Amino acid sequence: MRIPAAKYLFLALSLCVALSSLAKKKQAIAPSYSWSISDPLGLRYPAVIDTAYENYGLRFIPSLRSKAWSTTGNYGAQGQDMIFFNRPATSDFFFEDGLATWLPSVATQRFFNTRIPMTVLGHATGGNKYSNQDCTQVLFSGNVDKRIEVGGAVDYIYSKGSYDYQAAKNFRWSAFGSYIGDRYEMQAFINSYSSSNKESGGITNDLYIIDPAQVQGGESKVDPKDIPTRLTEAQNNLNGTEFYMNHRYKVGFYRYERDSVTDTIKGKTYVPVTSFIWTLDYKHNKHKFINASATQDTAYFDHTYLGYGGTRENQLYTKLRNTVGISMLEGFNKYAKFGFAVYATHELRRYTQVTDSVTGRVAAWPTADSLTVACPHKHTESDFTIGGQLTKQHGSILTYGATAEFGIAGPHVGDIDVTGDVATRFRLLKDTVTIKGYGYFKNKKAPYLLEHFVSNHFAWDNNFDKITRLRLGGVLDVPFSGSNVDVGYETLKNYVYFGSDGTPAQCGSPIHVLNATLKQNFAFKALHWENDLTFQTSSNSQVLPLPKFSVYSNVYVKFTIARVLHCQLGVDGNYYTRYYAPAYNPATMTFHNQNEVKCGNFAFMNAYANFRMKQARFFVMYSHVNKGIFGGNNYFNTPHYPLNPGRFQLGVIVDFIN
Repeated sequence: MRIPAAKYLFLALSLCVALSSLAKKKQAIAPSYSWSISDPLGLRYPAVIDTAYENYGLRFIPSLRSKAWSTTGNYGAQGQDMIFFNRPATSDFFFEDGLATWLPSVATQRFFNTRIPMTVLGHATGGNKYSNQDCTQVLFSGNVDKRIEVGGAVDYIYSKGSYDYQAAKNFRWSAFGSYIGDRYEMQAFINSYSSSNKESGGITNDLYIIDPAQVQGGESKVDPKDIPTRLTEAQNNLNGTEFYMNHRYKVGFYRYERDSVTDTIKGKTYVPVTSFIWTLDYKHNKHKFINASATQDTAYFDHTYLGYGGTRENQLYTKLRNTVGISMLEGFNKYAKFGFAVYATHELRRYTQVTDSVTGRVAAWPTADSLTVACPHKHTESDFTIGGQLTKQHGSILTYGATAEFGIAGPHVGDIDVTGDVATRFRLLKDTVTIKGYGYFKNKKAPYLLEHFVSNHFAWDNNFDKITRLRLGGVLDVPFSGSNVDVGYETLKNYVYFGSDGTPAQCGSPIHVLNATLKQNFAFKALHWENDLTFQTSSNSQVLPLPKFSVYSNVYVKFTIARVLHCQLGVDGNYYTRYYAPAYNPATMTFHNQNEVKCGNFAFMNAYANFRMKQARFFVMYSHVNKGIFGGNNYFNTPHYPLNPGRFQLGVIVDFIN
């Protein structure tokens, strides 16, 4: 395989960094700790700082975002988690949902406290010059003093894809900072991204993958780039910016420490009792769908409403949310065993759709399909909610958290959202066993765009009933045996989904989902075997199709050479049973039900080697190593969108301490 010159430069850089790190004195990694925040009150929760080299290369395989991931195939492209308990609900701007795993959010934002400035620089690459996949990562964080932290990050994905008209490009940047003082706290970030995805519409004939000889006159070999696709001039562009700021002012008292002999004051500590909270969240998104081929545009889609000259349309979404609250803090005295907060939120949402004159657009194309809906070009919603939160974050035996929100005015009046979890720990065989319970009850109105939408190929005007969801589950974690069991049950009523025609529909009858996941790890000296198995059932597979059994397994050995080079060599793979996997719709960037093609019942395996030398982590890997050997050739997890064939990949990431 010919490797472009840029990749030689990458290899040289990784080697130089690794060698230079040997000459340095041993230094601890700079970040002393990291945290994430919960929305909307900005509570801090400990987060893991990414310094592990184990399984590092596996994050660059598109289909391994989950052990059952429905995707269009390319890295940085659209996908959906088919493990239902891991799948988030449809968002207000559903165009983002398919790319959510690649996009920044409040949930994925991390803050750091670093005594010494930290810079992380990484690059991974794979494929050849026609199908190369490149990913670059830069992260910086530093403290001005013990209270003030600032940082920034840049992530860039450019992947041409193994198949034609599949290229994906995603550029993300963020700036963040925090101030953690005795009386005042502030956490803020701004995230921005720009994503561009070519749309192939899938390959024209699945036999090019399953049995190429049938469509090539007996020739069994085929170059993936030569496989014809249904679309050749279509693409989706998605842009977004989010500014988030959380402020907390704490009122309390000083606790003095006195010398036991002289009775003089040795020091004092500020003990907060009550805090006043303000959170601002501003978000703006823009989606653009382009298809420059008028012929393919009308042939691919069943309906054309606004014009036959191809498609070029925009949708905009803006959200402004303000939350104010007051809380009593946990632990200010021995009787304050928990924290409690009440808050109120106002949220303003504005939608801008394709056209403000549906009748005029249709009149220009008298042969276009009749359009019975007429959504306003611009629509604004204003909601008021009130909420309460009860938390116990500290304690060796019991921790819990519960949040309840109620819509009191606006389109979502009457909405209910209650979530909670509780965990207890106890000692067993010199280790700590954790038992956790979780659940939620939601009765909420469907997002506006699921009810009212106009575009060239899809239009709907719905009046759905509120969606009701009840989930209960429990987790048992036993570290000494390497076991983690998670069992949950959910009932959904008035579930909204994308039907076989690509438009939203509602199922009035209840749907029941059972999910049972076992994570079981084994270790014997240098040999390790990690397993993640999920069994899930849906009582209505026509509305909510799910693979019944999914498994991810990873076998590897770990050892150290000369006390400086840490090595992990292994093979991993995932598998799930056949089911009617959702189809992908390029015009709306959504996944919808279909009952013609089943996907699954194949293995996707990777052989890899991960290393760490001082502050450098690097990997080499051959993904889909079993292709053509065993596991089958029907490697589609979305109808007509094959996964990548075998390819060589490598990468490096370095933690610099400045």
